[in-house]
Amino acid sequence: MQSWSAVTRSEAGTRLLGRLLGERAAAGMVVLLNGPLGAGKTCFAQGVAYGLGVSEQTPVTSPSYTLMNVHRGRLNLYHFDLYRLTQVDDLEDLGYYECAEGEGLTLVEWADRFSGPLPASLVVEIDYLALDQRNIRFQTLDDPGEQVLAGVRRAWDGPEGRKNL
Repeated sequence: MQSWSAVTRSEAGTRLLGRLLGERAAAGMVVLLNGPLGAGKTCFAQGVAYGLGVSEQTPVTSPSYTLMNVHRGRLNLYHFDLYRLTQVDDLEDLGYYECAEGEGLTLVEWADRFSGPLPASLVVEIDYLALDQRNIRFQTLDDPGEQVLAGVRRAWDGPEGRKNL
């Protein structure tokens, strides 16, 4: 499995990195997204949504209270937030497993709060470096994750990503 990290220097850069992932995502992928409060998980998720073709006029917010939001695009984005989740059974009650095995992309914020392993293609960790800078680390867990990450990395290292520098 592969790992790779990139430094973003603004919210726009974090959103761009998410967009690059969303543009390359395949149906049925699960992305686990972790990081401290305020690190940029929702900003990254917005980029993923826009990369999936969700209208930029559609508000993409953290589903902290609803626990799950669905956004319609080229692929549906099933956006989960496990921050307030208290029991393993809560995931099943939310329909998580149907979404994760479906035709969209499942993105799970606060995945590290879940007590058991969640099958996934990618794990994304966001950490603070400075006021607007973030270190975003990717780890692949399967072949589709490796293919998507390779494409994200090429795009980030190319002209589109250099706009963030």
